Amino acid sequence: MKIIKQSYKENLTGYLFIAPQILLFLIFLVYPIIEGVRLSLFKISYQDEVFVGFDNYRRLFSDPVFIQSTINTVIFVVFIVALTVGFAIFVSAAIFDKNAKYVSFIRGAYYIPVMVSMVVMSMIWSFLLNPANGLIPFIAREMEIVSVNFLGDTKWVLPVIIFVTFATNVGQAIILYIASMIGVPKELLEAAEVDGASKIKVVFKIIIPMVKPTTIYIIIMNIIAVLKIFVVIQLLTGGGPNNASTTLMYYLYNNAFKYNQLGIASAVGVIMFLITLALSIPQLRAMFKEN
Repeated sequence: MKIIKQSYKENLTGYLFIAPQILLFLIFLVYPIIEGVRLSLFKISYQDEVFVGFDNYRRLFSDPVFIQSTINTVIFVVFIVALTVGFAIFVSAAIFDKNAKYVSFIRGAYYIPVMVSMVVMSMIWSFLLNPANGLIPFIAREMEIVSVNFLGDTKWVLPVIIFVTFATNVGQAIILYIASMIGVPKELLEAAEVDGASKIKVVFKIIIPMVKPTTIYIIIMNIIAVLKIFVVIQLLTGGGPNNASTTLMYYLYNNAFKYNQLGIASAVGVIMFLITLALSIPQLRAMFKEN
């Protein structure tokens, strides 16, 4: 009986320590999710709320702008995640075992854009790509090269935004990969070198399998970050031209703050939440299954 009572006291102490964090988690994460699901079932105006069931969702899936924004978001997720993981692994595998000063320089060079605000980076790229007075179109005109309106052409706007987002965020993935690769047992690398394995085989047979948890973490975090992409869209294109760069987050923002369609915006938020779960859960299951 005394042992049970002592164990209860110890558990109670632990629960008291984590109670503030649990309370904040419930208030700022769980409650907004529940409230968002509730609001998605209502038509909301300035004065009242009218229950409409799944009518907001039906309106979304019949809206061509929503369909276009969903396609754009999927394209962003696939290409940005693939580019980030592929490029970060390539750079990290090439330098992680080199001279410490050399590695530090590379890490610093790639991490600088991560430290800069996305607003600042977007303004810089807007200055570079602006068709009227941007630096790149100006150089093209001076060299008598055909200038392309990168931000106003539906064929170029998605690749440009993908590149800007990728170039800004890839540094963080490189830092994580280098830290993970440094932890790879040197015995494995030395054994592979003795066996005459090439650098490519070492990367694909040893390094990539050993850093798989880091890869899964980077994939999940980038999926979440890309689904929330907003600043680049707002400052570079405003969702244009002709909704060619509108994403789900930008569509949600327009409905919530421009058109006062809070029920529609909440429905978009619920759909984004479900998309995040659908894309993240398989990655987490693979990681936990292997462990």
